[in-house]
Amino acid sequence: MRKSIWLLLAAAALLLTACGGEQSVPTMGSEDLTQIRLPMGYIPTVQYAPLYVAKEKGYFAEAGFDVDFDYSSETDGVALVGQGEQPFSLASGEQVLLAREQGIPVVYVLGWYQDYPVAVVAKSESGISGPQDLIGRRVGLPGLYGANYIGLIAMLHSQGIAESDLVLDSIGYNQVEALATDQEEAVVGYSTNEPVVLAAEGYEINTFEVAEFVQLAANGLVTNETMIAEHPEAVQAFVSAMIHGIEDVIADPEAAYEVCFEYVEGLEEQEGGVQMEVLLRSIDYWVADRVGYIQPQAWENMQQVLLEMGLLSQEIDLEAAYTNQFVD
Repeated sequence: MRKSIWLLLAAAALLLTACGGEQSVPTMGSEDLTQIRLPMGYIPTVQYAPLYVAKEKGYFAEAGFDVDFDYSSETDGVALVGQGEQPFSLASGEQVLLAREQGIPVVYVLGWYQDYPVAVVAKSESGISGPQDLIGRRVGLPGLYGANYIGLIAMLHSQGIAESDLVLDSIGYNQVEALATDQEEAVVGYSTNEPVVLAAEGYEINTFEVAEFVQLAANGLVTNETMIAEHPEAVQAFVSAMIHGIEDVIADPEAAYEVCFEYVEGLEEQEGGVQMEVLLRSIDYWVADRVGYIQPQAWENMQQVLLEMGLLSQEIDLEAAYTNQFVD
């Protein structure tokens, strides 16, 4: 059933590809900006601070783009880029590999997150403090798809644990409430989000991250083969603008947080300390000797996990799936 869900999404993406339109790219050096929508894959959040900063400070404009943020699903973003409807999208590594197996020509060009930002969270009183403690337990996650699911299974496989050793519940994005009210014994979420919120609400929790056990290709920027072949200068300009935004946030988180008020509705009504902590936790995942660098081993590991899960039927050419040429 899970593989059929992935194939259904891929088939929808292929249909979009078959109906694809003309690629929108800027004319470098022109005063006119090319308006694009950047698929984000999630709701407005301080975790997108580098993108908000890149727009607010004019880095995207300098690259030739007028960027609107599109908070629709990650799979939709990959499909739009694959068909040439949009030149860029945010996506995680597994989305790229699954798309390419279906003939969708997307390419990952910037490694925003250096580690996979998924974690398992449980109340301390549960006694769950590592993967082995999950055996026989009820674990909630948004669904049997996406980064949370892939990260959990990768961690389990690294410890010789089968998915069938757990009871997995699809609960939507209600991890905080589900754990707080003891509907689930543990939940899977982004380590930059749910653990921070639960701790701020006074719960004593244990958190163990996927990155402690296996390195996987995480969230980054995706374009398509046509953009790289025909408009490499536009790809380079956009990647550089995003890197500039990431570097600015790392250098001055407080200033970046202030920028977020323009883009995250209701942020001023939320407890400031919690959201600032979310941003700081996120920054830990972005810091690198070379910001944006893509780790080859992470892609090898991701492909192996997808093969073991049956989501990939055969190995694909990883050198075609990602490139560091624009980061370099």
